[in-house]
Amino acid sequence: MASGVRDSRLNFRLPSELKEVIEEAAASLGQSVSDFAVSTLVRQARAVMHEQSVTVLSDRDRDRFAALLDDAEARPNSALIKAAQRYKQHLG
Repeated sequence: MASGVRDSRLNFRLPSELKEVIEEAAASLGQSVSDFAVSTLVRQARAVMHEQSVTVLSDRDRDRFAALLDDAEARPNSALIKAAQRYKQHLG
């Protein structure tokens, strides 16, 4: 977990049964409820962000993609050329 200044808050309500489960889980790990909640939320948030940044291909699509990368005769189409130009301008 980041070791910066703790200057932000999250507030939410939940059923007492869920709070009890969270308290038990935190106690079983020797953590405060706050530390347990923060570490669990951050871990899950990072997992979600990772999932959003990864493209999963089928075997067929993976093989097609690899074949295109290996194709020495392949040339970019106009849409790809324009996208590359926009990217270079954005960096620029």
